[in-house]
Amino acid sequence: MPLPRWGVNHKMAENNQNNQIKITRLKLSTKIKRLIFDNSVPILFIIICLAGVYFSELPAVFIVNTLLSRITRNSFLVLALVIPVIAGLGLNFGIVIGAMAGQFGVIIVTHLKIAGFAGFMWSLLFSTPFAILFGIITAMLLNRTKGQEMITSMIAGFFANGVYQFILLFLVGTLIPIKNPDLVLSRGIGIRNTIDLATKTGLKYALDDVLKYPLFQVLAIIAAVVIIGLIINYFLKKRSGYEGVDNFKFITQLIIMGAILGISIYVIKSGSLLKSVKLPLLTTLFIAAIWGFNELIVKTKLGQDFRTIGHDMEIAKISGIDVDRTRIIAMVISTVFAAWGQIIFLQNIGTLSTYGSHVQIATFSIAAILLGGASVTKATSGQAILGIILFHTLFIVSPKAGNNLFGDAQIGEFFRAFISYGVIGVALGLHAWNKRIQAMRKQLDTDVI
Repeated sequence: MPLPRWGVNHKMAENNQNNQIKITRLKLSTKIKRLIFDNSVPILFIIICLAGVYFSELPAVFIVNTLLSRITRNSFLVLALVIPVIAGLGLNFGIVIGAMAGQFGVIIVTHLKIAGFAGFMWSLLFSTPFAILFGIITAMLLNRTKGQEMITSMIAGFFANGVYQFILLFLVGTLIPIKNPDLVLSRGIGIRNTIDLATKTGLKYALDDVLKYPLFQVLAIIAAVVIIGLIINYFLKKRSGYEGVDNFKFITQLIIMGAILGISIYVIKSGSLLKSVKLPLLTTLFIAAIWGFNELIVKTKLGQDFRTIGHDMEIAKISGIDVDRTRIIAMVISTVFAAWGQIIFLQNIGTLSTYGSHVQIATFSIAAILLGGASVTKATSGQAILGIILFHTLFIVSPKAGNNLFGDAQIGEFFRAFISYGVIGVALGLHAWNKRIQAMRKQLDTDVI
């Protein structure tokens, strides 16, 4: 007899609460050891990043400016990976298909000569139907290859790339009547290899230039608000007698936020050039919106269905969840976000490489989220942002650090290749080892209680 759905979700929530209470009762030394081990991947690459920054000898203002540009450019794409992981679809290499949908939107807007912020919003609108359709088709394929979603989504991306090129190289100018000389090749058939988005009718900085504000002033305000929120939340839980309060986690969060606040105040009061670094606020709000969406949706009934399927597909079926339909919804959300993320990426770059801009999107995004501590079964928005910071810091400093250490900048370029490809294998191996160790802890936690 099928179990009621609320019963399974309630049981999972109860187990999570019991596990949280167990964690709070562990010794401080054990908590520190576990924190280091559980976050071994990001800690390793934080050390590598700090070493790279030191040996590169690049000015801090250059690193921060370049890093900020890369973070705002790529964050939306990486955050699009979170929902599929929660829903048990693994690391979605299929976001490259969503990126193609985004590029269709950009091409349509460029053809219609709609510029600026209006053009950006129309690009989002035009790309959405393509992304929904592509997401449904991809999800239907993944539902037939359960257990092999990552390799299937990767191959689906290669196939979709061929279809994409066929449409833009042979159908445009024949079946698709586009006669715009700025888009179509001189023969009248096919889209140009490169489309300049920096023209008067283009989308370059259509979002980034709407509103900017000094970075460290924004960080100071955010850190102060978060600190106040953490303190209020902590004491409210204490007052209500909630047993799952984790003092160690609370103190760690306060230390991190306090460090951000302190550094921000120091930069603001000093004469450092870092004061000149400005944050594109509207782009940041878009990133904050998808982060908030990822956090809020897991608290809804749909989000609990995602978690149940990701935890155990058979239990989800027994509890009455329509697994295939729910996985389709998760994939559609990810594909739509990937399309929007690609448009944000392109408006920052200012150039659309028609047949190349989307190719490495999935590889770089997945490498970034893995650097942040995510795995094929667990990912959070915080891990995504941390991974983006680490990944792009290495991209910025590695050539100069390689040149300073070994007299050859090419070594830094080789390190970039290792980071973009090798880190996926390294991180997956470390996470597999981590998972095995965590399984061995269960008996120890029982003995502690």
